[in-house]
Amino acid sequence: MTTSITSSGNQGPLEGAVVAVAGAAGPAGRAALLRLAEAGATVVAADADAERLAEAVDAARYAHGGATVTGDTVDLLDLDATREWADRTEKEFGRIDGLVHLVGGWRGSASFAETDLADWDLLEKLLIRTVQHTSLAFEGALKRSGNGRYLLISAAGASRPTAGNAAYAASKAAAEAWTLALADAFRKAGGEAGPHAAAAILVVKALVNDQMRAERPNAKFAGFTDVTELAEAVIGVWDRPAREVNGQRLWLTPKP
Repeated sequence: MTTSITSSGNQGPLEGAVVAVAGAAGPAGRAALLRLAEAGATVVAADADAERLAEAVDAARYAHGGATVTGDTVDLLDLDATREWADRTEKEFGRIDGLVHLVGGWRGSASFAETDLADWDLLEKLLIRTVQHTSLAFEGALKRSGNGRYLLISAAGASRPTAGNAAYAASKAAAEAWTLALADAFRKAGGEAGPHAAAAILVVKALVNDQMRAERPNAKFAGFTDVTELAEAVIGVWDRPAREVNGQRLWLTPKP
């Protein structure tokens, strides 16, 4: 049965929604947890770093008293463990309305010739394998939600790779392609009525946060997206119909 996750009055726009966040312990994850909790969602966070995850979950709970924010240490490189996380979440909360993929990582080189294929080995795991596992694990629940969202955070470099970013750009491009395949699955499942769930890609040049600004006070970070702006954009994807955002690259920075 499908129930609404929207609300009015003093409630948040995601009141009643259950949203999972993969890679929740980093700066972008922390911002997402805070904004999702503020929007009224039940937030289920996962990360491989238990200590940093606990800090992020506590911060979101304290900032928004009464918010339900939980944390699970999950190895997203293990498909069975990822499926168990999804199944456990849906069983406990009765639904899953979103998966926000914030697992990141970067490796680069001074030139194309100096590319270290060990960088590819790492980035393939972080940026592709975790997308594969979370999408496969959460697809069914997002379909059942009635208004589910799978959100990948990607980089403009996937569309215009540079010589020193071959491994990173190729990994991001592959993650985007996988997410678009999920979007097509949602489209087909919706039939003539259109998709009831959406997979979308939020594209940034790069992310910036207050700590980075403090460490580099003279840097301009031109074109970068603040993690709080990213979190706001994540919330906004639920404001638009699934048909409108499914399979779309939503640019938060000017297209290259």
